[in-house]
Amino acid sequence: MKRAKFLVPLLLALALSLAACTGNTEVTRVVTATPGPTPEPIVKEVVVTPTPPSVAPVPATASGPAIPQDKGYLVEEIGDGLYWVTEGAYQVMFLTTGEGVIAVDAPPSIGEKYLQAIAEVTDEPITHVIYSHSHADHIAAASMFPSNAVIIAQEETASQLERINDPNRSFPYGSFVGGSDVPMPTVTFSDRYTLEVGSQTLELEYRGINHEPGNIFIYAPEQKVLMLVDIIFPGWTPFEDLALAEDIPGYIEAHAQALSYDFETFIGGHLNRLGNRRDVEIQQEYILDMQANAAQALQTVDFFAIAQETGFGNPWLLFDTYLDAVAEECAKLTLPKWEERLGAADIWTVEHCFKLAESLRID
Repeated sequence: MKRAKFLVPLLLALALSLAACTGNTEVTRVVTATPGPTPEPIVKEVVVTPTPPSVAPVPATASGPAIPQDKGYLVEEIGDGLYWVTEGAYQVMFLTTGEGVIAVDAPPSIGEKYLQAIAEVTDEPITHVIYSHSHADHIAAASMFPSNAVIIAQEETASQLERINDPNRSFPYGSFVGGSDVPMPTVTFSDRYTLEVGSQTLELEYRGINHEPGNIFIYAPEQKVLMLVDIIFPGWTPFEDLALAEDIPGYIEAHAQALSYDFETFIGGHLNRLGNRRDVEIQQEYILDMQANAAQALQTVDFFAIAQETGFGNPWLLFDTYLDAVAEECAKLTLPKWEERLGAADIWTVEHCFKLAESLRID
């Protein structure tokens, strides 16, 4: 396995829209961008007849509800005026309060369909917007909200977003995921913030770096709903490299932190399936299994045996070969238990193992 990373624009953008399946064909909405310093979004409908690759089948437990193809999104009430919306790849939630709508996040892949979903269930205006964190794929459509809406974010998120207007940026914020600059937060907080609007209450809490600095827990105590983005992927293995987590110990700890809340429904920000407490427990078990297997691989893969094969003349070749061997051994130990339990475990377990092994080595 080579560690060449193309974290990029087009691959991430391609993941923005999942397929709407009809028989043996898929109609996929692909968001890419024009080349150059000021990319423009390109949206195409691609019809393909997939050829089954040699990968493990996706378990039935990974599947969520079908997305109505006439609308291109699904909106459902979880309870007491709290709704979730998905187009198949991303998830958001909003609450009707009697005094206005509280909207959480604004993924470009959902875009104005988010506004349509809200209009389906209420004529209340959007008065408050919450940013879960600063990544463009989750909030770069926020400019569509009313300009007088109160925008709330953790202080670290606000700091990250200040870079949007940096004149030295090579490319505009959000341009590769179909989004654009977003309004800066008007209210920020450090550790905790309770938002009370009309009949609804949301508790926002920052418990340290996990996916990235500023990524918060968003809890609705009345409905017992917890939203935590880019950490837990109910029914699935996380996105590549533990969902690009910037702090691996913090990412692991976020599972226990999530379970400290009294919740019944979990919103993870991705794919078309809601979660529950058991989903969080299952992913925690998976991550801890991989961490233990990464530790075992670090103890058993023979660095000097690999050095005999590669020599010491090119140290990057030596370490690349060694660390890849560690990740492969970790995945070999992990997959027999998990390949049939989590969707795409066979795809990204090796990458997760690499991240966990590196964290064990240096964190």
